[in-house]
Amino acid sequence: MKELDPILHSQLRLAVMSILMNVDEADFLFLKEKTEATAGNLSVQLDKLSSVGYISIEKGFVGKRTRTVCRVTNVGRKAFANYVETLKGYLNI
Repeated sequence: MKELDPILHSQLRLAVMSILMNVDEADFLFLKEKTEATAGNLSVQLDKLSSVGYISIEKGFVGKRTRTVCRVTNVGRKAFANYVETLKGYLNI
């Protein structure tokens, strides 16, 4: 049987990807609120997703405040779809 993607198999990374699959983009505060993660943990997990090309991260400013925006990439969409299909295989769906 096919192995589940270890990058997506983390609870927080899977939650982030699930959110991003349903929106055009999400900022850091939105993801933090939705996942109930600490800022530090979320930041580390976003970096991991970005380092493998599953998401893009754009950092900028709104006024004097920093704003970090995340978007799922085509690579990330494909990886997520593969993850779901592999999981369905384990579940015999």
